[in-house]
Amino acid sequence: MTAETYSSSPDDLAAREEALHPMGDAIDAALDRLPADPGAIFEVDILAAIRTARQTDPARYVRIRAKAKASGASITELDKLTQAGKDDGKAEMFPEVALWPDPVNGAGLLAELCAVLREHVIADDVTITAAALWIMHTWLMDVFTVSPLAHITAPEKRCGKTILLTAMLRLVFRPLPASNISPAALFRSVEAFAPTLLIDEVDAFLRDNEEARGLINCGLYRETAFVIRTTGDDHTPTNFSVWAAKALCGIGKLADTIEDRSIPLRMRRKVDGEHAASIRHSDPALWERLRQRIARWVQDHRGVIAVARRPTPPLGLNDRAQDCWEPLLWIADAIGEEWPGRARAAAVALHGVEEETPSIGVELLRDIKAVFDDRHTSRLASRDLLAALLADDEAPWATWNRGKPLTVRQLAARIGDFAVSTKTTRLPNGERLKGYLLADFADAFARYLFSEGGVSKRDTVPTAPLCGLQGMTNRADASTVTHEKAPEALADNDCHASRLKTPLPEKREGEMEGITV
Repeated sequence: MTAETYSSSPDDLAAREEALHPMGDAIDAALDRLPADPGAIFEVDILAAIRTARQTDPARYVRIRAKAKASGASITELDKLTQAGKDDGKAEMFPEVALWPDPVNGAGLLAELCAVLREHVIADDVTITAAALWIMHTWLMDVFTVSPLAHITAPEKRCGKTILLTAMLRLVFRPLPASNISPAALFRSVEAFAPTLLIDEVDAFLRDNEEARGLINCGLYRETAFVIRTTGDDHTPTNFSVWAAKALCGIGKLADTIEDRSIPLRMRRKVDGEHAASIRHSDPALWERLRQRIARWVQDHRGVIAVARRPTPPLGLNDRAQDCWEPLLWIADAIGEEWPGRARAAAVALHGVEEETPSIGVELLRDIKAVFDDRHTSRLASRDLLAALLADDEAPWATWNRGKPLTVRQLAARIGDFAVSTKTTRLPNGERLKGYLLADFADAFARYLFSEGGVSKRDTVPTAPLCGLQGMTNRADASTVTHEKAPEALADNDCHASRLKTPLPEKREGEMEGITV
């Protein structure tokens, strides 16, 4: 038998190269056609060959890319179409969860989730219930159109915040933990993997990071959960999704816009007699079993939840809180038994506490109303209103500017957010003075003070007496009235005959009503 021999001539080397890389000439031919045919390298077989070259011969891909760029092809599109499949990275980072072999009872599953969480963390029942429902909602992000943040918070360190975050990490869909993350990494991770983000130390991470805060805020509703960034050498505007479940863990309150989009999970430090199991030494099989049971229940009930009617929210929640609890109530209603009632009780309990700490704008409105009521007037000079606000030792206005008091200009800017502005009034002595009319605040008071379940404890009695009443109170409980000399109507059936037992101070010469020269 004659032995096969090989020649080292250029023709034979080219033939062997063609045998090893049969598509080499096809790629080169497509690159040569680019000036006349911009789609030459984007044909299916050519893209497949370039993708193979990119994965097996990086140097060759760089040369292909450079030649394509010189011919005017879109390099951004070429990079995108030849990159490794997104599912490759997902398979490595998020191993597939095997389904539990038998159908799973939802009520029993939720009870088991609550029991495991309660075993490892110290928190009240409503927090445990909310955490368990939030965990399950992460497995249904393809069904829901709203996804609230889970804000794990506590007033001090060593309250078990990170332990609860760790427990949730072991149970949520595609967990992606981070103690810090850049804005770019955040939206690119969500776009690539659609994970559940679990961010620890968020109180430090978001303190001076407005861009990251904006990305987190815009992920509440799926319809608007997108950001646009330029990509590639030609700076092509590209849409990135930020639609993902997110859990944030930190000490104290966060920005109002984040708190407003959150399910608050409040932790507390354990005391003598309270015990929690070590999560670090827990059996991994326990968490895997729960994940399998969640995955099975979700698969069996995804279709039911997708077509179910929108759940009825409990009374007392504002519009945003109703949105935040919608997916959790959907799950509770689908499970049934005692869980619809428990979920709604948790919603009212958790967000009822939130309402006790109003935003700084609402607090300012409440204090302004209290000043008007205390003065029994319909108008106030800007300087008089400011002086009254600064005189309240319990209010933040005296130390508003890093220890310095609020200024007239800052007061006007804050009030301007509620569409209220100063009016200029000419006084009898000819002086022109800026001030505020009580009537201009009527809309703001109605929308931001009375619509959320009543006014603050600083709110005082109405400025006008009510006919036939011996003693008057405000809309809040009478025990909350703070000023001592409240106007009181006499017992007289004739409204026009009622008068104030505590008369208003007489106006000095040169004064208009409510405005001091």
